[in-house]
Amino acid sequence: MSNFDSELLKMGQNAKKAARKLAYMGTDAKNEALMAMAQSLILSEDEILRANSRDITAAEKKGIKKSLINRLRLTSEGIHQMSEALGDVVHLADPVGEGDFWTRPNGLRMQKMRVPLGVVAMIYEARPNVTVDAAALCLKSGNAVILRGGAEAIESNKVLARVIAEAAESKGMPAGTIQLVEETSHDWVQQIIKMNKYIDVVIPRGGAGLIQTVVQNATVPVIETGTGICHAFVERNADFNKAIPIVINAKTQKPGVCNALETLLVDQKIAESFLPLMGAELQKHNVEIRGCAETCGILPYAVPATEEDWATEYLDLILSIKVVKNLDEAMDHIYEYSTKHSETIITENYTVAQRFLREVDAAAVYVNASTRFTDGGRFGFGAEIGISTQKLHARGPMGLKELTTVKYLIYGDGQIVK
Repeated sequence: MSNFDSELLKMGQNAKKAARKLAYMGTDAKNEALMAMAQSLILSEDEILRANSRDITAAEKKGIKKSLINRLRLTSEGIHQMSEALGDVVHLADPVGEGDFWTRPNGLRMQKMRVPLGVVAMIYEARPNVTVDAAALCLKSGNAVILRGGAEAIESNKVLARVIAEAAESKGMPAGTIQLVEETSHDWVQQIIKMNKYIDVVIPRGGAGLIQTVVQNATVPVIETGTGICHAFVERNADFNKAIPIVINAKTQKPGVCNALETLLVDQKIAESFLPLMGAELQKHNVEIRGCAETCGILPYAVPATEEDWATEYLDLILSIKVVKNLDEAMDHIYEYSTKHSETIITENYTVAQRFLREVDAAAVYVNASTRFTDGGRFGFGAEIGISTQKLHARGPMGLKELTTVKYLIYGDGQIVK
């Protein structure tokens, strides 16, 4: 057995043992561990920032684009926010043990009870805060977690994973509750996603390439989190005073995230009056506009869009704009190019809004609001482990409940099948 296989085997065995104990850990014990983890981040701030600085320097040398470096960067404020997020998870209801009861005519008493998934493998890129969020949510929901972050954040992740794992173990959590794969070779990912004996579910979080690699090659069950080609449709009955700030927020507030706006659809009836106002605001925020022929005719500074643009998650200050005839054409475009993440319509027409809500197939569908709200914290779930764009088991922001499954408990008194 190679060192490669031996190390992963040991991690899998440790996680499986930890998961067995975590499954019946009480809520108070888990909350104590989470509070210790929160305190450990504050106490280790200097060490975390030094490690993050090494990651930033390496990323800049590699020429990684600025929007991705911004996702990678940690600050003192950011570390305090991670610590506060752990505190938020403490105050969330523990889903483990929740259930429904009923009695069958033969006297059997039935209970459907929530239980942990077991061992979760989290494979992700760039943002080191995912290390903390994933560990916190898995621990609170009674799961052991194996973390495999991207090479660009490895120094930050090493420190973060070590300090929170040590803090959790100091409060009685079993060894193996939180583990980080420090090897960043892609070969290790291929091995992890086939460890069916030790891992119960894999959750990939990152770009389209990473997600599809995991989905197409894993033998372990996968919860697919999504790339976000998110659309906003400014319909003919839109209030421009709402539409412009919504679009600016969705595109520019944090362009390198999956719930950022990538394509703007504008109703033909208002294009000539709306686009100059919208374009001027986008220019103030240094957003490059890639437009259809009609958009380019109205905005001379727009770059002609290609077919590829409509299917691209930019994660940058770039926005595709297309003029459409009506609601039906807007929804047809969304149907064709959406990744089923988040879609929004800006309109004052109730009937139009209701059609959009009913007919657009996505994890989150909005009326008169920014797509940037698709987030576990903003939905009231606490920290999230990802945004699921699939339809089985979980969809949308995945919080604690989505990290559990169910089992049935049956209480009998000698009943037999006749």
